[in-house]
Amino acid sequence: MIRVALIDDHESVRLGLSAACARIGTIQVVFSGSSVRDYRMWRSAMGALPADVVVLDLTLGDGTTVTENVVQLMGDGSPVLIHSVADRPAAVREALAAGASGVISKASRTDDVIAAIVTIANGDPLDNLEWAGAIDGDRAFADAQLATREREVLRLYAAGLPLKAVADRLGIAYSTAKENITRIRVKYTEVGRPAPTKIDLRKRAIEDGIVDDERIETAGDG
Repeated sequence: MIRVALIDDHESVRLGLSAACARIGTIQVVFSGSSVRDYRMWRSAMGALPADVVVLDLTLGDGTTVTENVVQLMGDGSPVLIHSVADRPAAVREALAAGASGVISKASRTDDVIAAIVTIANGDPLDNLEWAGAIDGDRAFADAQLATREREVLRLYAAGLPLKAVADRLGIAYSTAKENITRIRVKYTEVGRPAPTKIDLRKRAIEDGIVDDERIETAGDG
């Protein structure tokens, strides 16, 4: 029996995948929820073993990054299958770099998603040629290779917080937060994606899947 956890903030997606898994006698959905935090809390409360495969949405609504989510899930002992729309190659690249076992499009047939789950559960490589081509061809979004702290600063700053509030939230000095923003701008400039203003930084954060454009707040340069 393959034990699967579904993590997606769209209930309709989870219900559809749950129904598809239920038709397969060898797959059991042990958890269905909207965040990695909820999944880990459920595991702790139930004393449950890690799922054999976690099917994870690329961008969740709780403000977490795909790197954070993939690293946490893998640290718990579960391989991760990213279930995503096909227009976020930079974020997909980030997920694979963080260690996700593979990616499958939300436009795929449910049978293909099930097949991908079985492949990963068996420890076999998932054929990601279509996604690899999309990522390799994504020359417009060269990776700025931001460090973990830089991504945290950018995520909060691009979401609308003034820089002082970003520093307070992360428990770092204002000067440290400012230095991070400076390094971030330099890195984006070096890969041909300059971001001289806060609006530009928001655009880069959206392009790279660090923040969701639907959740961007309006704020000054702070």
